[in-house]
Amino acid sequence: MNLSLAPAVVLSAAVLCGSNLQAEDTAAERFEAATNQLKRVAEGISARCLNQVQSLDAWQKARPELRRQLRDMLGLEPQPARTPLHARITGLLERGVYRIEKVVFQSLPGLYVTGNFYVPAPASKPLPTILYLCGHSADPHGAKVDYQDRAQWFAAHGYACLVLDTLEFGEVAGIHHGTHNLDLWHWLSLGYTPAGVEVWNAIRALDYLESRPEVDRARLGATGISGGGAMTWYTAALDDRIAAAVPVCSTYTFGSQAAHWIAAGQCDCIYYPDTYLWDFPVVGALITPRPLLMISGQQDPLFPPDGYHAVFQRTKRIYDLFAGGDSDRIREVDDHVGHSDAPLFLREARQWMQRWLQGDATPLPLETNQPALEQPEDLACLSRIPADAVNDSIHDRFIATATLKAPASRAAWERRRTELVSRLEQRVFRWFPTERIPFETRVSGGDAGYLPRYANYEEVSFQSEAGVRVHGRLLTPRQVTAPLPLLVCVKSPGGSVYAMDTDHLLPLLGHCTVLILYPRFTERPLTAAEHTNLERTSAWVGRTIAAMQVWDILRTVRWAVDERRLSASSISLYGRGEMGVLALYAGLFDPRIDQVILSDAPASHWQGPALLNVLRVTDIPEVAGALAPRRLASLTRLPEAFDLTRRIYRLEQASQQLTRPASLREALGISASSRKR
Repeated sequence: MNLSLAPAVVLSAAVLCGSNLQAEDTAAERFEAATNQLKRVAEGISARCLNQVQSLDAWQKARPELRRQLRDMLGLEPQPARTPLHARITGLLERGVYRIEKVVFQSLPGLYVTGNFYVPAPASKPLPTILYLCGHSADPHGAKVDYQDRAQWFAAHGYACLVLDTLEFGEVAGIHHGTHNLDLWHWLSLGYTPAGVEVWNAIRALDYLESRPEVDRARLGATGISGGGAMTWYTAALDDRIAAAVPVCSTYTFGSQAAHWIAAGQCDCIYYPDTYLWDFPVVGALITPRPLLMISGQQDPLFPPDGYHAVFQRTKRIYDLFAGGDSDRIREVDDHVGHSDAPLFLREARQWMQRWLQGDATPLPLETNQPALEQPEDLACLSRIPADAVNDSIHDRFIATATLKAPASRAAWERRRTELVSRLEQRVFRWFPTERIPFETRVSGGDAGYLPRYANYEEVSFQSEAGVRVHGRLLTPRQVTAPLPLLVCVKSPGGSVYAMDTDHLLPLLGHCTVLILYPRFTERPLTAAEHTNLERTSAWVGRTIAAMQVWDILRTVRWAVDERRLSASSISLYGRGEMGVLALYAGLFDPRIDQVILSDAPASHWQGPALLNVLRVTDIPEVAGALAPRRLASLTRLPEAFDLTRRIYRLEQASQQLTRPASLREALGISASSRKR
């Protein structure tokens, strides 16, 4: 990570001091620019996807690592242990040409999976078999109830078919819509998506199918619509046992999703946290050279055509490398319908399986008649929830989090600290810019209220990322004869009646330089819809709102020192609540920061702020300890979890640097008798 970028050209003193003031951009303009920048970044990731692959040899070399990365982003790296399935059949329905078995197994201990297994009668030899992955269809007897017609068709045409319930709408229900509507933003800090659990359930379902004598292991197909389509994509990409795949109404690029600004409408299971900054066509490429049929609705508001066409085009290029020309193993079908499994789509999916699993290219008729359906309660596999079920808590158990422990020695801590910084760079802040970004500083007078009575006052804004401007209020003593402390006060969004909210800073004015920073998306409170769209869109490009605010803090320190040339005897960062935690991370990456001052700090990222994958790497108390031997102050009592921080400071022989001052003035070492400047 490059955090020592060359400083931009310093603006003239006349501009910086306000004698030739520039028009200040507005908060609304800054909000819009930061939002649009997320869309541009997503578009860029999509535009570059798979461009570097120019030969089959290059793809074969890249493929193992890309598959590992997908497992990692789904929470499957390392892969969970293949514990005993404890599979059992709890009931049987005889229907003449086929039978329906009610199947229950545990993909992990206590993680119950229910499904119906349709087996043609008689099954005298191993059969081609379909794993049907359900979409979001609610029924207390399982999502399989609403997809039984798919299994009926396959069973009547010589296939065995296992219809697998989802985690959310299974008989033993779990949670899918964690960030969508439950504000479980710690899922981002875990790097958790329910897709990981669903894919693991599907992989274990393949394990189960392989144990059945009716199943031909060489002829396994997977299909499903919507969430089931997404799981078809991911499972086929990770498990070569799937010989043919047909995902329906589930294909997108991050660039398309961001351009249409539809993050808030999608279930969490559709996406993976984009740690490695690549796009969905890689998932398709990982299925090569196995047959892949992509089916999409032209009027689907969740998966627009520009996205699914781009996935097809980029994925097909990799298929063509295998074929040495125009591959017939990948095909795209769409029609003028919405998010639905239209009769055309059902026929095309069946035709694809017939061709590749049965070796039969005979055209199938377009069927519109609805077959007779089973009663939901007749398809149920369980009469009660098992006492040891963990389905409704698996979202907090599935990802292995970092175990924090006090280092045994100073040398051990130095090794751990080096590892910690490296892993944060790779897994949490991989997206940090490395290119030179000019500040393009703008200065104006602004509405300062009473502040000019205390200090020189300027409104400033500058670029944090290309096209993204952050806003600050700079207060400098009038007569400076020697370097003074610099305090960067990092603001949280909203919360106070008076926008200036500077009463707590008054004792400092005249004694030090104060820069009040408003990182992106903090100049006003976000609505629930705005926050959801921004946070989920950020995860598509490997970041979170909080991670971008860490970068804004780092850029602010750089602006103050390298661009504005403020002469500071020391540099301190101060933030309340989650903003103090973000200041800790900035301190970790910029050694020029002498002190971080906290107030009401959370004990863990389980409470916030959300940083992608961070709980896999560390937690707040260890990051606080990594600041040692520099000063760490807290204006309020630290949570008990910070005992680890204290132990690290003792190990660094810096216990006196971990303080509990009564005020900001005391934290900055400004005595009550100091003269105002």
